[in-house]
Amino acid sequence: MQKDMQENDFIVSKTDLKGHITYVNKIFMTMAEYTEAELLGKPHSLIRHPDMPKAVFKLLWQKVQNKEEIFAYVINKTKNNNDYWVFANVTASLDENGRIIGYYSVRRKPNPKALEIIEPVYKKMLEVQNRSGVDASLKILTDILDEKGVSYDEFIISIQE
Repeated sequence: MQKDMQENDFIVSKTDLKGHITYVNKIFMTMAEYTEAELLGKPHSLIRHPDMPKAVFKLLWQKVQNKEEIFAYVINKTKNNNDYWVFANVTASLDENGRIIGYYSVRRKPNPKALEIIEPVYKKMLEVQNRSGVDASLKILTDILDEKGVSYDEFIISIQE
């Protein structure tokens, strides 16, 4: 079953350097259908949906480990095998010396028109990933960006508006 976020909902979570959850807000728990106790200390990948291309997470980790923020469309899986789409913003959390100490993510409801664009892209990426691996899957995305003459960030932000 598909779950939909409300227009004014913000899902917030924090993780440590290894991606283990250190904080979740109530909306996260409600959408993911887990209790706080079931989430804290667990890998954030607990909610990873099998329809999500690994190449998107590869790109995400490259950016945030470089202290760059990233926006991405992500489909998540709930405890009860429901799913929900989010428009995610992920950033590194830094200490006073500029060292990464964790990661912070805020997700909101994605534009339905953006999902009409991104879902077939992800489907194609997943098919290629299953056949030829993550790098070949990422090439599907980079080829689309090259064809449109835009950066990843420009593309993602433009379809959310």
